Amino acid sequence: MSLSSPPTPSMRAPAGVPPSGNAKYVVIFVVLLLGIAGVVAFKTCGGEGPTPPPKPIAAFDASPVSHEDDNVPLPPPPDEPLPDAGRGRVVFLDPCGPKTCTGTATDDLQTQIAYRVKQAHRCYDQALAQDSDLKGHVNLRVKIGSNGTVCAANVTSNDMGVDTVATCVANIFRSSRSFPPPKGNCAEMNVPISFISGK
Repeated sequence: MSLSSPPTPSMRAPAGVPPSGNAKYVVIFVVLLLGIAGVVAFKTCGGEGPTPPPKPIAAFDASPVSHEDDNVPLPPPPDEPLPDAGRGRVVFLDPCGPKTCTGTATDDLQTQIAYRVKQAHRCYDQALAQDSDLKGHVNLRVKIGSNGTVCAANVTSNDMGVDTVATCVANIFRSSRSFPPPKGNCAEMNVPISFISGK
């Protein structure tokens, strides 16, 4: 019976490496490590795949807008032709623009002016509480635009001795949103108002 000598250190496999019959496991382990390293490198380098094409922009609808539900009446045509503004430019008409107004008051407009005159007597009633002898006349010049807008309401005369009533009356007309439009163009109206106690 012979005793074999132990293997020399040079014949032994390195530490961590299985004996010679397990080399296939080492190869599989190395391949897996390389595969994991490749996936990590792919993700960190921004390889999320091809860039998707940009989304198409919706086409602009250039068809005219329908205004069938608008109940706003169109302003009356101007007496004078508009100056040539050039091709493609838009001209807006100012209802208070003409320096000289040639329109005339309609019955509806005169009714609304008379209603505001009645409202103006509140200014006088408040002033009577301060001075029971207060009386006089105030005359206004009211400019109504071609669309019924109150363009101006100015006191042209006042013989009451105080300005409070006249100022209050002018403010009542100025604060009116609009009147029925005059016929033809803007209109300027003289509005005389008498303030006498008991009337």
